[in-house]
Amino acid sequence: MGLLLDVEDTAVTRQTAEALARVGTVAAIRLIALAVAQADDNQADWLQTGVHDALVGLGGVPDVAAACGKLARDPEEAVRRGAADISAWADDTRC
Repeated sequence: MGLLLDVEDTAVTRQTAEALARVGTVAAIRLIALAVAQADDNQADWLQTGVHDALVGLGGVPDVAAACGKLARDPEEAVRRGAADISAWADDTRC
């Protein structure tokens, strides 16, 4: 979580979010969702940029939206909230 919410280096935040989004598993997206729920506005912008970069990058990524759909039923409210944000970012990227 420290890399996703690094207050000293936003490049680390972006790169970590991108790498996890490229993995695309429910566990990887869950980490991003938790970070989104805890992030301040600046951190959230860099998390969004990282996810966006993964979604538009070469070769594509696994279905982040499907992982978010599974996380919508997570028992932890922060995960559900973060996953909803990530799902919206993925929808915006496809437009």
